[in-house]
Amino acid sequence: MKTRVTEIFGIEYPIVQGGLAYLAYAELAAAVSNAGGLGQITAATLRTPEKLRDEIRKVRTLTNKPFAVNFAIARHDGQYKELLEIIIEEKVPAISITGANPQPVFKRIKGENIRTLVLVAGVRQAKKAEQLGADAVMVVGQEGGGHLGRDDIGTIVLTPRVVDSVSIPVLASGGIGDGRGLLAALALGAEGIEMGTRFIATKECIHANEKYKQAILHGKETDTVIIKRTLGAPGRALKSGYTLDIIERELEGATYEDLQNLISGKANCKYIYDGDESAGFGWAGQIIGLIDNIPTVQELFNEMILTADKGLSRIENIIGERAHN
Repeated sequence: MKTRVTEIFGIEYPIVQGGLAYLAYAELAAAVSNAGGLGQITAATLRTPEKLRDEIRKVRTLTNKPFAVNFAIARHDGQYKELLEIIIEEKVPAISITGANPQPVFKRIKGENIRTLVLVAGVRQAKKAEQLGADAVMVVGQEGGGHLGRDDIGTIVLTPRVVDSVSIPVLASGGIGDGRGLLAALALGAEGIEMGTRFIATKECIHANEKYKQAILHGKETDTVIIKRTLGAPGRALKSGYTLDIIERELEGATYEDLQNLISGKANCKYIYDGDESAGFGWAGQIIGLIDNIPTVQELFNEMILTADKGLSRIENIIGERAHN
C-alpha cells in the first residue's frame, strides 16, 4: 500500500498504533513496526528521561524499522521538555502529539528531521496542526476508546470533513480494527488509520492484564460508556460497576476534585495491570464488538490486508457489474 503516510513515515502499510498510555512499550511498538506499520511507545508512561531513553534503545534492539514516541502533553505537567530532548538526542524518527496545544513541541523540534503526527477531534484542530507544520493528522471519531472530542461526531462523518479541510494527509481513528475499517477509511479520503483498542488485544501487548484483554474480546459494541463528560474531557471506557459509578457521581454534580482518585492513572492501572474491577477502569472503543481473537500483531496485519483486498475486489465487482449494465 502506498499513500503519503507510508512515504512520509517510511512504512509499508498506513497503519499506526495508538499511544496507549501504560501499555505502549517496546515489545508492542516493535511488533507493529516489524509488521509494516508505525509502532509507538508512550512518553507519558515512562515519565523520566532515563526510562524513555532506555525504552527507545530497547525498541531498536527489536526492530530496525521506523517507530514513534507519543507525547500526551497534558499528562506531562509541563515536564515534557526534558523528554523531548531525549527524542532529539536519540534521533527518534517520528512523534505523535495528543492532549494539548502542540506549538511548543513544534518550535523545539524545528529543523531536527522528526516527522510529526497530531491527534485531533475536529476541523479547527486539524487546521491548526497543519498551520504549525504537522506532517499528518489523526482524526478520532466518537467511537474510539480513551479520550475523545466533545462534539460526539462519528468517524464516518468527521474523517471526510477533515480531509476536505486540510492538505496534509489524514489518518482515521475510532471504530477501526480490521481490514474493512481500513478500506472504509481509505474510501473516505484518509490515507491511513490509527488503532488503539485493537492492538491491546494482541499477544505482544504484554503489559495488559488477561482480564482486560478478555473483556475486550467478549465485549459487545454496547459494552462501553463515556466517563468524564461533565469535566470537559470525555473518554470511552469499558462498562463496569466502577465506570457506571463515576457516571452517576457526575450526574449528581461531582467536581474534578471529587472524582480525581477514581479517574486517575493509578486507577486505570489497577484494572489494566492488576485486573481489579472494583478499583479501576480500562479504556476501550466500540470496536470491541468486532474483536473475536487475540492474535500476534503479524497475524493481525495479515488478516487485515487479506480482508481489505477481498473487500476491494467485492467493490470492484459491484462497480464493474454496474458499468457493464
